[in-house]
Amino acid sequence: MTEFNAYVAVIATSLIIIFSYLFNLIASKTNIPSVLLLIILGLGMKYGAEALGIPVGDNLIPVLEILGIIGLTMIVLEAALDLELEADRWPIIWKSFIVALIALIGAAIAGAYIIQYAYGGSFFLSLVYAVPLAIISSAIVIPSVGGLKDEHTREFMVYEATFSDILGIMFFYFLLGNAETESTSAIVWDVVSNIFLTIGLSVVLSYGLVLLFQKLDTHIKLILLIAVLLLLYSVGKLFHLSSLIIILIFGLVLNNFRLFFFGKLKRLVNARAVSSILNNFRLITMESAFVVRTFFFVIFGMTITIATILDMKVAMVSGSLLVLIFSLRFILLKIFIRKDILPQLFIAPRGLITILLFFAIPVEMELEGFNTGVLLFVIILSSIAMTLALVLSGTKITPYDDFASSYWEEVDKEIEKIETDEPKAQQKQQSETV
Repeated sequence: MTEFNAYVAVIATSLIIIFSYLFNLIASKTNIPSVLLLIILGLGMKYGAEALGIPVGDNLIPVLEILGIIGLTMIVLEAALDLELEADRWPIIWKSFIVALIALIGAAIAGAYIIQYAYGGSFFLSLVYAVPLAIISSAIVIPSVGGLKDEHTREFMVYEATFSDILGIMFFYFLLGNAETESTSAIVWDVVSNIFLTIGLSVVLSYGLVLLFQKLDTHIKLILLIAVLLLLYSVGKLFHLSSLIIILIFGLVLNNFRLFFFGKLKRLVNARAVSSILNNFRLITMESAFVVRTFFFVIFGMTITIATILDMKVAMVSGSLLVLIFSLRFILLKIFIRKDILPQLFIAPRGLITILLFFAIPVEMELEGFNTGVLLFVIILSSIAMTLALVLSGTKITPYDDFASSYWEEVDKEIEKIETDEPKAQQKQQSETV
């Protein structure tokens, strides 16, 4: 049973995806986040594999590295494709951005002191460990707030979780990239020059990719586009650029192409072709992110050791971090929202990004003595807090298939809008020519 069997691997992979879909349906009926069910599934698979004499642990590292690259790219891209830069949404956008930024930095710095006090080591290493724990998981938040009655609150939560993901990932890799830099001025110059260079390159690449792919007639262009983005991300990493900015700006340009292609540039864009790419690309991104999330939560469950849950120190550190997170969140929501802050106060779960970044910490930066049970406790307890808040507010988690159906309704409306606007634009152009 210890020998690799391709058929057994395919069966296991298929069953994991099927269970993940079923867990989404269970979540819609019970408000139990599918994250917790996937972690339990991974834990069960671990002990089942060990009972059969199949080793787990180090064998998963190469898979995690590859999934990590794909996962981060797809998550940032999915988040960017959800951001609509419209004037009427600006108050929600800037408030959610400020709340996400302050909550991230505040929780990371204060959390670093807690981790340093509990496990020793330098403040910098403690900060590297604290950043993943300070990030709200949009993978859990977005399907969880779909049932909120207040549209303003729902949009605020989606934007906040999205910004928390993007800013947290950038903050984490900024720390890793400047671990050996001793001069503060050198760090500032490196960061500023890196960001401006990456933004400039990202804008050029984004415009070029949109114009190029709208002209391709092949039916395989969406997978090709993903391959190009993964290539740009990986090459950018090799040259120490902030590669996630490339993915973020491309997603923003594609999702808001009517805003970015203005004036004479508008003539270069085929609105129907770009909208078709956007709508189909959203679906592929959604499906891909779903698969990545599924396997990461299951793999995380396979890395858990039950003994860590019984550690009193782990419980105390995790509890302190959660008190810090919700206290800071209470203050920020009172300042920027000012009205009723329930249930959004407790909708701050940790999840996929926390796991992704934790596994991305280099071996030479590992904090000796840190117990991974802290991750498990924070993820589980923050998810339970969110579940209770949603139940008491009468909100239900939106299942995955409801997302897909609502998505296609939006696609149909977009197509109808294009079909209505195109004849008007052609008539206007003909009249101007005459």
